[in-house]
Amino acid sequence: MNSINQQQPEKNHEDLHGTEAGKRMKELAEKNNTCFFCTCIGTGNALQVRPMSVQKVDESGTFWFLSASDSHKNQEIKQDNIVQLLFQGTAHSDFLSVNGVATISTDKTLIKELWDPILRTWFTEGIDDPRITVIKVEAREGYYWDNKHGNAIAFMKMTVGAMLGKTLDDSIEGELKV
Repeated sequence: MNSINQQQPEKNHEDLHGTEAGKRMKELAEKNNTCFFCTCIGTGNALQVRPMSVQKVDESGTFWFLSASDSHKNQEIKQDNIVQLLFQGTAHSDFLSVNGVATISTDKTLIKELWDPILRTWFTEGIDDPRITVIKVEAREGYYWDNKHGNAIAFMKMTVGAMLGKTLDDSIEGELKV
């Protein structure tokens, strides 16, 4: 716990485990279904980061993406399947970092379930494009930062805290273990 957390008059740290952790991941990921998808975590090479849209996330902390078989990302996952997903829901809250294991599949049933017509931009042959793969990321752990009562209350608490010279914010953060 850092010094700012020690100055808080109310609880601002809560670690979540199992189903609670998975539900929190889903809730925060759905605030903005776009994340930074990071690969090459354990290779010793530079981290590779790109924006990706989550097609689906469930309450067990599993995320699904559609990706091209010939993408750098897919090649990097084949070399090192440990990935990190970074989400930001709003400018001041709903932050989520997820570490997990990625697997690549060509399951046509799953591709059809996850398909969105806008994806034709990248898969020009449509839903039957032979380059489409599914990347499944199974979360192992993560960390979240959020507001307990929304941005308006958080802003009011920060304003009052600044006027009183006290650390009053509405933040909540903690580890997530699936």
